Amino acid sequence: MTRTDEAPRFQFPAGSRVGIVAGGGALPVEVARSLSEQGLNPFVLIVAGESSPDSGLDRFDHDVLALEELGSLVATLKRHRVTHVVLAGEIRRRPRLAAMRISLGLLAIVPTVVAALAKGDDGLLRVVIRGLEARGFTVVGAHQLVPELVAGEGPLTRKAPAASDKANLDAAYAAAKAIGGLDIGQGAVAIGGRVIALEGIEGTNGMLERVKDLRQHGRLAGKAGGVLVKCAKPRQEMRADMPTIGPQTVELAHAAGLSGVGIEAGRSLVMDGPDMVSLADRLGLFVVGLEARDDHG
Repeated sequence: MTRTDEAPRFQFPAGSRVGIVAGGGALPVEVARSLSEQGLNPFVLIVAGESSPDSGLDRFDHDVLALEELGSLVATLKRHRVTHVVLAGEIRRRPRLAAMRISLGLLAIVPTVVAALAKGDDGLLRVVIRGLEARGFTVVGAHQLVPELVAGEGPLTRKAPAASDKANLDAAYAAAKAIGGLDIGQGAVAIGGRVIALEGIEGTNGMLERVKDLRQHGRLAGKAGGVLVKCAKPRQEMRADMPTIGPQTVELAHAAGLSGVGIEAGRSLVMDGPDMVSLADRLGLFVVGLEARDDHG
């Protein structure tokens, strides 16, 4: 969004079919809509319990797969003649291994999945991508299909960060990179130059709700101020789980009394950009694309 150096859209070879493994949130919908507008007929594999019932994904050719049926993922994609796969959307829970449906496909991947679960979310995503590629699929990132969603550098809103916001942006960015290196989360909140909240398993929205509660109970100094920063994990697998913000992020940041939101430019996605910017302008918040820094710096 607002990029002047927008990357080229991925070009599919003739005869390709794209399968979207769809979690929650708006990203799978945006990807499916974009592919449909390009004349491609995507197959959407909806992860049970993750996508909202009113997401509209069911208007595309689709099937539903429980996490516990992971062993049938490849067979389902092949049955629908999928050649390219995109992993899009949030998966909030992990498969219950004891409830998994036994199949030859499952038995082949269980040892790898168990090991990946022990390494965290990013480890699991890498295993899934490698497994799909080993079985003949080409895995494509959502940012390659809808490059207009990628955050540009600089202010995205009328309001820009003030000089007093710089210490908060720097502190939250450094903290978000640190917890990303531990595969814990992608976001942090800083107030008064001090980090006061780190994103955990509850996700960004849950963290912002926690900051709101702390503010309301007088645990934070001042009635307003502070920033949220989201950035990619060091050595992030960019084809899955890129940091994402949207109107709800802005709404929750405002409710938590924050002054604005920073997101790593070129490595993050902005959903419903015009609506998000309009909401932020109305609420008096800034949203800014931050220059990507070296993952090891």
